[in-house]
Formats: sequence, structure tokens, C-alpha cells
Amino acid sequence: MENENVHRGESGAPDPGAGGMSTGDRSELDVLRAAFPPEHCLPPLGWDAVRAFEREQGVVLPEPYRTLVAEICDGCSEGPADVDGLIPVAALPADWGCAQQQRVLSEPFPLTEAWVWEDDPRPYEEIEPLIDEVSNHGSVVLGTDGCGMYWHLVVTGPQRGRIWNISDVGAAPFGAAFGHPTAGDGFTSWVAHWATTRRPWFDVVV
Repeated sequence: MENENVHRGESGAPDPGAGGMSTGDRSELDVLRAAFPPEHCLPPLGWDAVRAFEREQGVVLPEPYRTLVAEICDGCSEGPADVDGLIPVAALPADWGCAQQQRVLSEPFPLTEAWVWEDDPRPYEEIEPLIDEVSNHGSVVLGTDGCGMYWHLVVTGPQRGRIWNISDVGAAPFGAAFGHPTAGDGFTSWVAHWATTRRPWFDVVV
């Protein structure tokens, strides 16, 4: 998983008032700047607005996404995901089906491995609350590839900093750590994979 570079207080909890990335992470920011054309980008929020969002949500955004939103852009129409590109940190895709008030970023993202609930033998009434948690707990929604497929950046829990694809049939993590061809499982690797392949679905091998 890519370096989170989270500033922590005496309790070990993330410090929402901490600053940006360390100098050692600037290479990741260079990758992101190259991937997102400025003419298609929304203005960055600035650090005050990012920290206000984090205080409101009770989280600290993972790096380098945190610095991207604060210093480079808060969304870009030309970039991942495939439909409408990268959406703003506080936004949801236009076709988002869940109620926005259900989203609780401070609750841990519940999965550590892929789960295809379409194949789960349990009654739907039993797993429906679990599916809702996967979609709404511990992540920001980065965008959509359409057909009910959404990209999430996990912000809370053991998968913090990793990218997951969540659809109407299941949820799967992105990256080589989970058996996919790409090297990394964090935000920069997800963006770099899109910038290299320009394909709407992740890790497609022809």
C-alpha cells in the first residue's frame, strides 16, 4: 500500500489539523499532475477547506489524494473514473443510488478481501445491511465506470489508502497485492494505470 504519511497525535489517531505531504512524496504528486490536464480540472480546495471537510467527517484523507485535493484539483473531467472523470471529494456520482445521509466516512470500511454477494448463499435480507456498509462506510467515492460500478478510496479501517471497485454484484480491491497485474493498490497507482491504458475497466488484459 502506498505511503499514507498520516500525522498522528499522542493517542496514535490521525490528526485532522496536520499539514500536507512530506518531500519524499513529491514524486507521486508529479505523477498526478501529469495525469490530470489543468484545463479539465476543478480548482483545488486549499488546506483550510480540506481540514474543515476532515473535521466534519471525522477522518484524515489518505495521501497523496489529500494533497491532490488541497493543492492540485478537486476533481477532473479528464481522468479516472471513466464516466465524468474524478469527482470532487464531497460529491457523489450522478447515478448514485444510495441515500447520501447513509454515508459515514468515520466508520471502518468493512472488507479486507473481495466479496461477490451475488454468489453469497445467505438470504438477501441477511446480507443487505452488510452490503450497505460496504458502499457507505469508510470511503470516499472517486467516480463511476457506469452500470453501477463505483471506485472508492478507503479512508478508515485496515484497507485505508487502498482503492476498491464496488458494484451491484460485489466488491473487489485493486492492485497487485490482490492478484491483479498492476503494481500498486493506492490512489497514485490507480491513476497511473488509467493514464497508461485509458481503459474503462481495471486490469483488463488483452
